[in-house]
Formats: sequence, structure tokens, C-alpha cells
Amino acid sequence: MEKLENIVFYSMDRAIRSYRQYAQQQLKKNGFAITIDQWLVIKCLIENPNVTQVELSERVFKDNASVTRILGLLVKAKFVKRRVSKADRRRFELTVTELGLQTIAAVDQLVIQNRAFALEGIDPQEIAIARKVMMAITDNCTALPDIP
Repeated sequence: MEKLENIVFYSMDRAIRSYRQYAQQQLKKNGFAITIDQWLVIKCLIENPNVTQVELSERVFKDNASVTRILGLLVKAKFVKRRVSKADRRRFELTVTELGLQTIAAVDQLVIQNRAFALEGIDPQEIAIARKVMMAITDNCTALPDIP
């Protein structure tokens, strides 16, 4: 039986979890009252201002219930405004507030430092190869129908 340490997906998941844990600790240590997931949602809203909540869920790789909870916390913290859409009363319009924009601008500097720390000593060519491999895995898993 193959050992967990030899499974590439186990190693990728471990690396991602380690980075997220480190990044969250750095946010807290630097006095930011925001989580990695909240940062991700706000960043996605800034980059996609007219995104629906369903599309937002897909873009941040979270289920709709999790995104609803995160948005509720962001609204409460005054990072995001949520208004009923005038065009479709079943939808919400999501807008990042000035406070949200300022917070993301400040956090982005720390995110850059976190990434540099995590990638320290890794050759840029190796990073490019890793990115290419991960994109290929994503393409393989989204392009093909279920295998029986």
C-alpha cells in the first residue's frame, strides 16, 4: 500500500494547509481582523464587481452556505455592502466598501511577503513547472466525464 507521504495530492494539500495556517498567523500577528477566506472573497469581489453569489462561490472554491456566512461577517465588519438587486429581487448586489478596499490594500503587502517567505529558495523555473502541473491536473479533472 502506498504511503501518504508518497501521494502527490497529499503533499499538495499539506503544502496548501501549511501556507494558509502560516498566512493566517501572520494576519493575526500584524493586527488584521480578517481571515484568509474573507480576504479571498473581498479580493474576488474587487476583481469581479458584478459577480453573483453563486459565481463567487465557484471562484473561491467554497460552497454557497460558507460564502453566505463569510459575506454576513464581512457585512457586519463593514467591509462589504449587500443590497437587494433592483433588476432581480432574488439577487443581492455586493459592493466592497472603502474600509474593505483599504483593508485589502494593507493586507496585500503582507500577502506578498507571505508568498515570498513560502517560496524562498525555490527556483522560479520550478514554480513555473509546479503551476503548469497544477493547471494540467485541474484541466484533467474538469474536462473529462466521471470514470466508472
